[in-house]
Formats: sequence, C-alpha cells, structure tokens
Amino acid sequence: MKGKQLPTYIDHTTLKINTKKTDIKKLCNEAEANKFYAVCVPPYFVQNASMLLKNSDVKIATVIGFPLGYSATPSKAAEIHKAIDDGADELDVVINVSAVKSGDWNFVQNDIKTVALATQMKGKIIKVILETGILNKKEIKKLCEICAEAGVNYVKTSTGFNGDGATVEVVEFLRANLPSSIKIKASGGIKSAKKALKMIEAGADRLGTSSSIKIIKGIEKLS
Repeated sequence: MKGKQLPTYIDHTTLKINTKKTDIKKLCNEAEANKFYAVCVPPYFVQNASMLLKNSDVKIATVIGFPLGYSATPSKAAEIHKAIDDGADELDVVINVSAVKSGDWNFVQNDIKTVALATQMKGKIIKVILETGILNKKEIKKLCEICAEAGVNYVKTSTGFNGDGATVEVVEFLRANLPSSIKIKASGGIKSAKKALKMIEAGADRLGTSSSIKIIKGIEKLS
C-alpha cells in the first residue's frame, strides 16, 4: 500500500470525556484537509459534525454503548436510531463483554443481531467492537461466528479504553476467522505510521485513531 492512500483508511477520532465543540470543529477541518475517510465523535456531537461536514465526502461515525458495552440492548438500539437521525453514517457498537464472560451466548447473539438490524435497516454501516484485549481466542472466535451470522459490516478490535488495543496478531486472527465479506477496523494504541501500516498489512480495512495527523506526518518521513 502506498502511503498516500493511508488517509482513506482512517477514522479521525476524538472520544475523550472532556471533548468540546471547538475540538469537533478542529477534527472535522483536519479530516477534510487530509481526506480522512471519516470522523468518529461522541454521540452528543454527531449533529454538530454533520453540519460541519454537510458539503464534504468525509463520513460521520459515532459510538454506541461506549465504552463498556453492558447497557441494555433496547438502549443500544435507541442510541443507534438517535445517532442516525442526527446524521451518523457509521455506528461503532460495543458488545456486552460481561455477557461473553458469563457464557451467555444467546444474549450476546441477540444483542449483536439487534444492533446490526437497527443499523442496516436504515442503510447504515455497523462496526461491532469486541474489546479483544480482555478476551481469549476461544471467545474471539465465537464472536466472529456470531458476527458472520448477523452479517455485520465490520468487526472492530477495541474501544481504546479497556485492556490492550489493536495488535498485528489479533488483526490476523480476526482475518483468519471472519468471512471476506466482513471488514476489520483496528483501533486502540495506533499512534505511528509504522504501526498503522502494519495493521493494514495484517488485514485491517480501517483504522481508528486520535493520532491521525502524527501518522500522516510519519508517512511523509517514511516516503
């Protein structure tokens, strides 16, 4: 992959609890200037970002059930509907890790199917966040099977808030256990051009990072 293509892989992200409107304006301006694929913002700022990017090709992503994932399934669905109404194109939804760790796979399956349906019925993109840093390989493999059955658009490694973020090994494991129709978003701890390129080489189709500008500058140095 050529370095100049890298911006098209990036979801330029800010999800800190103290994010302000001025941060969102800066994020959107940077995304337009650098031709990033999307911005990823807290649900509260989706409408604001939508207005700022109304004449842009930059997509708007937001997070659902974030960052812990154990909110009730109907609450996640309601969050999705609200975010879409506000202008979101893509929804990054956290699974219920507590249910996974409890072995309640019927609940997990229903949770993922419900949020996938709520998103895709509106013609939008769903990325299911697994939180791989606190899951074992058996759990990740089972989740890949459930996501395949639900027909989600992306499986995403991590929130970046709990456990380890994306690694080359976990991206390769996801790619080996998902059908080719499901893409992979690597996120959490991607802060350099070198790591970003490694994620893509491992099989990532999208990168979630708050270090996008640093990464782009790093690509310029590598080339």
